[in-house]
Amino acid sequence: MSKPWMMGIALVALVGGIWLIGSRVHEAGLAVREAPQPGYRAPRFSLRNLEGKTLSLSDLQGRAVVLNFWATWCPPCRAEMPAFQRLYTRYADQGLMVIGVNATMGDDLAAVLAFRQDYHLTFPILLDETGEVNRSYRVTALPTTFFIDPQGIVRDVVVGGPLSEAAIEARLSTLLPARNR
Repeated sequence: MSKPWMMGIALVALVGGIWLIGSRVHEAGLAVREAPQPGYRAPRFSLRNLEGKTLSLSDLQGRAVVLNFWATWCPPCRAEMPAFQRLYTRYADQGLMVIGVNATMGDDLAAVLAFRQDYHLTFPILLDETGEVNRSYRVTALPTTFFIDPQGIVRDVVVGGPLSEAAIEARLSTLLPARNR
């Protein structure tokens, strides 16, 4: 093999290695890739809330996150929202953040505002107007809920619902330190 050819192969291998290392995050010496499934880092995103301010998942590093994808027209979503609100109220001061990601691309903003008021929701509601975050998290049914630990790792995923308060709280045991429950 000629020297330029070998140099080209070496350069491709070097660039590929740098890309692989750079595309991973490290936790306790282990590489953890982003994927919307248990054991992987939750895919990063930024969305506007109902007040027009942007919230990024990375802003919540160090907090346990329950990420619920929902829509106002979804009966199971409606049924489980009061449980999410009660648990948010109970555990927010202990590091829990509940985030409602509304499938705004198939919903109505006025309905979302009315829903928040009717259900007395105080946790952040984010608007996925383009569906990009739903696609990133591979949401195929509503509701879909991701349980993310304080290090940003997905610990559980529940597709469908409604989730009962007891079912949600049981999953929080993997996210919150025992002293906080």
